Amino acid sequence: MIELTDVKKIYPMGKLEVRALNGVSLSIESGEFLSIMGPSGSGKSTLMHIIGCLDKPTEGRYMLDNKDITTLDDDELSKIRNKSMGFVFQTFNLIARQTCLYNVELPLVYAGTGRKQRLERAITVLSEVGLSDRVRHKPSELSGGERQRVAVARALVNDPLVILADEPTGNLDTKTGLEIMRLFADLHEKGKTVIVVTHEKEVADFTERIVHIRDGVIMGDEDNRRKK
Repeated sequence: MIELTDVKKIYPMGKLEVRALNGVSLSIESGEFLSIMGPSGSGKSTLMHIIGCLDKPTEGRYMLDNKDITTLDDDELSKIRNKSMGFVFQTFNLIARQTCLYNVELPLVYAGTGRKQRLERAITVLSEVGLSDRVRHKPSELSGGERQRVAVARALVNDPLVILADEPTGNLDTKTGLEIMRLFADLHEKGKTVIVVTHEKEVADFTERIVHIRDGVIMGDEDNRRKK
Protein backbone atom coordinates (compact mmCIF):
# COMPACT_ATOMS: atom_id res chain seq x y z
CA MET A 1 0.00 0.00 0.00
CA ILE A 2 2.93 2.33 0.78
CA GLU A 3 6.01 2.37 -1.44
CA LEU A 4 8.84 4.87 -0.98
CA THR A 5 11.70 4.72 -3.48
CA ASP A 6 15.01 6.56 -2.87
CA VAL A 7 13.24 9.34 -0.97
CA LYS A 8 15.35 12.33 0.06
CA LYS A 9 14.37 15.37 2.09
CA ILE A 10 16.80 18.28 2.01
CA TYR A 11 16.36 21.50 3.99
CA PRO A 12 18.43 24.54 2.91
CA MET A 13 20.08 26.26 5.89
CA GLY A 14 21.78 29.33 4.45
CA LYS A 15 24.69 28.05 2.40
CA LEU A 16 24.36 24.59 3.91
CA GLU A 17 21.97 21.72 3.28
CA VAL A 18 20.52 19.47 5.96
CA ARG A 19 19.69 16.02 4.63
CA ALA A 20 16.91 14.80 6.91
CA LEU A 21 16.35 11.77 4.66
CA ASN A 22 19.10 10.50 2.41
CA GLY A 23 17.71 7.87 0.04
CA VAL A 24 15.02 5.98 1.96
CA SER A 25 13.27 3.05 0.26
CA LEU A 26 10.49 1.37 2.22
CA SER A 27 7.47 -0.84 1.48
CA ILE A 28 4.54 -1.19 3.89
CA GLU A 29 1.69 -3.61 3.26
CA SER A 30 -1.93 -3.01 4.20
CA GLY A 31 -2.66 -4.20 7.74
CA GLU A 32 0.91 -4.03 9.02
CA PHE A 33 1.79 -2.94 12.57
CA LEU A 34 5.25 -1.45 12.51
CA SER A 35 7.43 1.06 14.29
CA ILE A 36 9.99 3.48 12.90
CA MET A 37 12.65 3.69 15.58
CA GLY A 38 15.64 5.99 15.93
CA PRO A 39 17.27 8.60 18.14
CA SER A 40 16.46 12.30 18.08
CA GLY A 41 17.49 13.81 14.74
CA SER A 42 17.50 10.47 12.94
CA GLY A 43 14.87 11.52 10.38
CA LYS A 44 12.03 9.39 11.74
CA SER A 45 9.56 12.27 12.17
CA THR A 46 10.44 13.62 8.72
CA LEU A 47 9.71 10.18 7.32
CA MET A 48 6.37 10.11 9.13
CA HIS A 49 5.47 13.54 7.75
CA ILE A 50 6.13 12.34 4.21
CA ILE A 51 4.19 9.09 4.69
CA GLY A 52 1.34 11.13 6.19
CA CYS A 53 1.34 13.62 3.29
CA LEU A 54 2.22 16.47 5.65
CA ASP A 55 5.30 17.11 3.53
CA LYS A 56 6.70 16.15 0.13
CA PRO A 57 10.10 14.63 -0.62
CA THR A 58 12.78 16.73 -2.28
CA GLU A 59 13.68 13.74 -4.44
CA GLY A 60 12.37 10.22 -4.95
CA ARG A 61 8.90 8.74 -5.32
CA TYR A 62 6.09 7.98 -2.90
CA MET A 63 3.25 5.71 -4.00
CA LEU A 64 0.20 5.45 -1.74
CA ASP A 65 -2.48 2.97 -2.72
CA ASN A 66 -1.16 3.04 -6.33
CA LYS A 67 -1.20 6.85 -6.49
CA ASP A 68 1.99 8.88 -7.00
CA ILE A 69 1.87 11.36 -4.12
CA THR A 70 4.89 13.32 -5.31
CA THR A 71 2.92 14.71 -8.27
CA LEU A 72 0.07 16.18 -6.19
CA ASP A 73 -0.44 19.82 -5.21
CA ASP A 74 -1.19 21.04 -1.67
CA ASP A 75 -4.98 20.88 -2.04
CA GLU A 76 -4.81 17.30 -3.29
CA LEU A 77 -2.47 16.35 -0.44
CA SER A 78 -4.89 17.91 2.05
CA LYS A 79 -7.74 15.78 0.73
CA ILE A 80 -5.64 12.61 1.02
CA ARG A 81 -4.62 13.51 4.59
CA ASN A 82 -8.23 13.97 5.59
CA LYS A 83 -9.49 10.83 3.90
CA SER A 84 -6.63 8.36 4.23
CA MET A 85 -4.51 9.36 7.25
CA GLY A 86 -5.24 9.40 10.97
CA PHE A 87 -2.68 11.18 13.16
CA VAL A 88 -1.87 10.74 16.85
CA PHE A 89 0.73 13.09 18.34
CA GLN A 90 2.78 13.14 21.54
CA THR A 91 1.15 16.39 22.69
CA PHE A 92 -2.40 15.21 21.85
CA ASN A 93 -3.15 18.38 19.76
CA LEU A 94 -6.68 18.71 21.13
CA ILE A 95 -8.70 21.94 21.19
CA ALA A 96 -8.69 22.73 24.91
CA ARG A 97 -11.94 24.69 25.11
CA GLN A 98 -14.01 22.17 23.17
CA THR A 99 -15.51 18.85 24.19
CA CYS A 100 -14.18 15.43 23.31
CA LEU A 101 -17.09 15.06 20.93
CA TYR A 102 -16.20 18.27 19.08
CA ASN A 103 -12.52 17.32 18.87
CA VAL A 104 -13.34 13.92 17.40
CA GLU A 105 -15.94 15.09 14.90
CA LEU A 106 -13.73 17.89 13.53
CA PRO A 107 -12.16 15.82 10.69
CA LEU A 108 -15.68 14.96 9.54
CA VAL A 109 -16.55 18.66 9.44
CA TYR A 110 -13.61 19.20 7.06
CA ALA A 111 -14.77 16.22 5.03
CA GLY A 112 -18.22 17.80 4.59
CA THR A 113 -20.11 15.10 6.53
CA GLY A 114 -23.59 16.05 7.71
CA ARG A 115 -24.07 16.94 11.39
CA LYS A 116 -26.22 13.94 12.37
CA GLN A 117 -23.90 11.44 10.70
CA ARG A 118 -20.72 12.94 12.13
CA LEU A 119 -22.13 13.08 15.67
CA GLU A 120 -23.16 9.44 15.48
CA ARG A 121 -19.75 8.44 14.12
CA ALA A 122 -17.83 10.47 16.74
CA ILE A 123 -19.84 8.95 19.59
CA THR A 124 -19.23 5.48 18.16
CA VAL A 125 -15.43 5.83 17.99
CA LEU A 126 -15.26 7.44 21.44
CA SER A 127 -17.10 4.38 22.73
CA GLU A 128 -14.66 2.10 20.88
CA VAL A 129 -11.71 3.64 22.75
CA GLY A 130 -13.48 3.37 26.11
CA LEU A 131 -14.66 6.97 26.51
CA SER A 132 -18.42 6.71 26.13
CA ASP A 133 -18.78 8.45 29.52
CA ARG A 134 -16.45 11.33 28.58
CA VAL A 135 -18.15 12.58 25.42
CA ARG A 136 -19.08 15.99 26.86
CA HIS A 137 -15.89 16.48 28.89
CA LYS A 138 -13.16 18.91 27.85
CA PRO A 139 -9.48 17.86 27.62
CA SER A 140 -8.65 19.71 30.84
CA GLU A 141 -11.05 17.38 32.66
CA LEU A 142 -9.29 14.23 31.45
CA SER A 143 -6.18 12.31 32.41
CA GLY A 144 -3.25 12.10 29.99
CA GLY A 145 -4.25 8.62 28.93
CA GLU A 146 -7.83 9.71 28.29
CA ARG A 147 -6.63 12.66 26.21
CA GLN A 148 -4.56 10.32 24.08
CA ARG A 149 -7.59 8.06 23.65
CA VAL A 150 -9.54 11.08 22.38
CA ALA A 151 -6.69 11.69 19.93
CA VAL A 152 -6.88 8.06 18.79
CA ALA A 153 -10.66 8.37 18.33
CA ARG A 154 -10.13 11.52 16.24
CA ALA A 155 -7.60 9.61 14.12
CA LEU A 156 -10.12 6.80 13.58
CA VAL A 157 -13.23 8.82 12.86
CA ASN A 158 -12.68 9.01 9.08
CA ASP A 159 -11.87 5.30 8.86
CA PRO A 160 -8.44 6.06 7.37
CA LEU A 161 -6.14 3.73 5.49
CA VAL A 162 -3.27 4.41 7.91
CA ILE A 163 -2.93 5.38 11.58
CA LEU A 164 0.30 7.34 12.17
CA ALA A 165 1.40 7.84 15.78
CA ASP A 166 4.37 10.13 16.51
CA GLU A 167 5.83 9.34 19.97
CA PRO A 168 2.30 8.58 21.25
CA THR A 169 3.49 7.56 24.75
CA GLY A 170 5.99 10.40 25.20
CA ASN A 171 3.82 12.42 27.62
CA LEU A 172 2.43 9.43 29.49
CA ASP A 173 3.58 7.39 32.46
CA THR A 174 4.72 3.83 31.80
CA LYS A 175 1.44 2.14 32.76
CA THR A 176 -0.71 4.50 30.68
CA GLY A 177 1.72 4.25 27.77
CA LEU A 178 1.33 0.48 27.77
CA GLU A 179 -2.45 0.87 27.70
CA ILE A 180 -2.22 3.13 24.65
CA MET A 181 0.06 0.65 22.87
CA ARG A 182 -2.42 -2.16 23.62
CA LEU A 183 -5.09 0.02 22.04
CA PHE A 184 -2.98 0.31 18.87
CA ALA A 185 -2.45 -3.47 18.95
CA ASP A 186 -6.23 -3.94 19.12
CA LEU A 187 -6.69 -1.64 16.11
CA HIS A 188 -4.13 -3.69 14.22
CA GLU A 189 -6.00 -6.88 15.11
CA LYS A 190 -9.10 -5.29 13.54
CA GLY A 191 -7.18 -4.79 10.28
CA LYS A 192 -5.82 -1.26 10.57
CA THR A 193 -2.40 -0.30 9.25
CA VAL A 194 -0.61 1.24 12.24
CA ILE A 195 2.75 3.03 12.07
CA VAL A 196 4.36 4.18 15.33
CA VAL A 197 7.32 6.55 15.43
CA THR A 198 9.37 6.16 18.61
CA HIS A 199 12.81 6.21 20.18
CA GLU A 200 11.76 3.76 22.91
CA LYS A 201 12.53 0.05 22.55
CA GLU A 202 9.66 -0.87 24.90
CA VAL A 203 7.20 0.86 22.56
CA ALA A 204 8.71 -0.61 19.40
CA ASP A 205 8.50 -4.10 20.89
CA PHE A 206 4.69 -3.91 20.74
CA THR A 207 4.85 -3.83 16.95
CA GLU A 208 5.39 -6.72 14.55
CA ARG A 209 8.05 -4.98 12.48
CA ILE A 210 10.74 -2.49 13.52
CA VAL A 211 12.38 -0.20 10.96
CA HIS A 212 15.59 1.33 12.36
CA ILE A 213 16.63 4.74 11.02
CA ARG A 214 19.71 6.84 11.75
CA ASP A 215 21.12 9.91 10.02
CA GLY A 216 18.34 9.80 7.43
CA VAL A 217 19.13 6.26 6.33
CA ILE A 218 17.36 2.97 7.12
CA MET A 219 19.88 0.88 9.05
CA GLY A 220 17.75 -2.20 9.63
CA ASP A 221 14.33 -3.77 9.08
CA GLU A 222 13.47 -6.30 11.78
CA ASP A 223 10.70 -8.90 11.86
CA ASN A 224 9.54 -8.68 15.47
CA ARG A 225 6.76 -11.29 15.30
CA ARG A 226 8.90 -14.19 16.40
CA LYS A 227 9.88 -12.29 19.56
CA LYS A 228 6.33 -11.50 20.64
